Amino acid sequence: MRQLDIFIAFFRSGMLGYGGGPSAIPLVKKEVVDTYKWMDDDEFGDLLAIANTLPGPIATKLAGYIGYRVGGILGLGTALFAAVIPTVFLMVLLLTTLTQFKDQPWVMGMTKAVVPVVGVMLAVMTWDFFKKSTSGLGWTPAIILLIISLGLMEFAHIHPAVIIIVLMAAAWIPLKRKGKKGESAEHKQKRESV
Repeated sequence: MRQLDIFIAFFRSGMLGYGGGPSAIPLVKKEVVDTYKWMDDDEFGDLLAIANTLPGPIATKLAGYIGYRVGGILGLGTALFAAVIPTVFLMVLLLTTLTQFKDQPWVMGMTKAVVPVVGVMLAVMTWDFFKKSTSGLGWTPAIILLIISLGLMEFAHIHPAVIIIVLMAAAWIPLKRKGKKGESAEHKQKRESV
């Protein structure tokens, strides 16, 4: 049953993710977090941040990891198959059909109508992630990081993966120091008790 759930989740997001990887992210989130509850919002946000730093299409990275986590090696294969094969089939079918009618107003209207829908889905997901960051960081640091990140990506043309890696490293360093301080205090306590 679990393999069927994995297949259905990634089949739906693969079939409906019109417009590429970014448009599939909110659909994958809906399936994984809301429908099947395999992860919570925070775990999905962390996974998305890490997946964005790795090379390759985002939809297959998400499918591979989530499929493996939920169903092991078989789940990984099921999720990748469900995410990739329907998309390839639809791409061949739709591109063959749509290229024949590409100059028709209904085809041009259809492709233009999808763009705002994908934009709204991404905006809703972005707002959810921003709200989560404010609960951990507070409003002021979250807004400052948002503005700096936007400026670096849009004006300095720095790849988002570089920004994510730097922010992950910046968050990791204080945790590492905190861990060493906690370890030394624990060590000191053991020596005093002996």
